[in-house]
Amino acid sequence: MLDEMNASSPPGKQMLSEQVYAHLRDAILRGDYAPGDALKPQDLAKEREVSLAVVREALVRVVGDGLADRLPNRGFAVPAFSDRRWQEIAEARRTIEPVVLRMSIARGDVDWEARVRAAHHRLARTPVFVPEEGEYLSAAWSEAHRVFHRTLLEGCGNPVLLENFDRLWTASELARRWSTHRNPDRDGADEHRRLEEAALARDADAAAEALARHLTLTAAGLTGHEQG
Repeated sequence: MLDEMNASSPPGKQMLSEQVYAHLRDAILRGDYAPGDALKPQDLAKEREVSLAVVREALVRVVGDGLADRLPNRGFAVPAFSDRRWQEIAEARRTIEPVVLRMSIARGDVDWEARVRAAHHRLARTPVFVPEEGEYLSAAWSEAHRVFHRTLLEGCGNPVLLENFDRLWTASELARRWSTHRNPDRDGADEHRRLEEAALARDADAAAEALARHLTLTAAGLTGHEQG
């Protein structure tokens, strides 16, 4: 659908829409908008000096990423703080990703092992917070975090499963950032270390259990209690 929309848009409009989309995505993830805040096309068009059509196209993409909601007769808004929403996303990830990780451990070769080790090393050495980027997770750490988790699963060799991971990861990004501030004592670095060790030891049971636990704790940070 997105490809069809882009194909029917003039090149200049596509470029402007991409710029507005990137601005919106970064602003939402950075915390410039609070949960439930309205995303008003007219205001955004004036702020970015573009047409309403360009802004609406960008907003549709942000909705597709799970970073905004399209509300009937009320326009667009940042997702409200809903425990149920994030629990549903976490449940989907807990159901799918440990299974894919098992496949990855069974099928991954030595090159995959090397990529997992390198991705974990980068994650472990990247600062989680950077003062100039505000109170949320740093952009560099967030990307290193995504790459580590995706690399763990890439050994499965199934692009459809990896595309599913990409969609769920983006949709859960807000939950991950909000969860960090509600559970400051969580030792995420140790959780990632255990994941790397189990995967490289080819211990599928331990790796799948560690990943499920890791995802459960992220969701638990939003509700104050764990769910199985």
